[in-house]
Amino acid sequence: MFTVVSVARFVVLAVFLGALFAGGASWLVRTRRVSPFGPLGRFLRGASDPIMRPVETRLVRMGGHPGQASFWLIMVAAVGGILLISLLDWLARLTVGMQVAFAGGIRGVLAFSVRLTYSILIVALIVRVVGQWFGVGRYTPWMRPAYWLTDWVVEPLRRVVPPFGPFDITPLVAWLLLWLLRQFMLVILL
Repeated sequence: MFTVVSVARFVVLAVFLGALFAGGASWLVRTRRVSPFGPLGRFLRGASDPIMRPVETRLVRMGGHPGQASFWLIMVAAVGGILLISLLDWLARLTVGMQVAFAGGIRGVLAFSVRLTYSILIVALIVRVVGQWFGVGRYTPWMRPAYWLTDWVVEPLRRVVPPFGPFDITPLVAWLLLWLLRQFMLVILL
């Protein structure tokens, strides 16, 4: 599985470099740093337009400016690549952890289950917080699982933890509470 992660890193790097080239070429021609009618400009337009047109179209449909397509292409390639590599790395560690847990018997499996549950809850908590930063509400279809997984710990704490100015520290308190619960359960199991 670690070989898949290594291959994915090279693929993500290649996609990012391709996006960087296409975005940079489009930006150079669009800002007239390279003449769009010269041989270099025609080459850059020919190489970048098939990649940039769908991005520009999508950006305009979402209410954006087509001049920002280069930036969005590069950022989506970078963030998407990081997320993909992180997910594959997590899956690789998960499979290795499962093998070790099953070799350790019932206590190993229970400890693995506690660690896995904790990891999933923390990711859901992070998604919930980042979604709140960007104004994505709880009723957005892709945010519902994060709220469903974390409401049982965040909402009761929200009634107890006082507001800290404009900041909501309830997710931080929830993380601390989950960590303490995880440590307590692992001490009991191991």
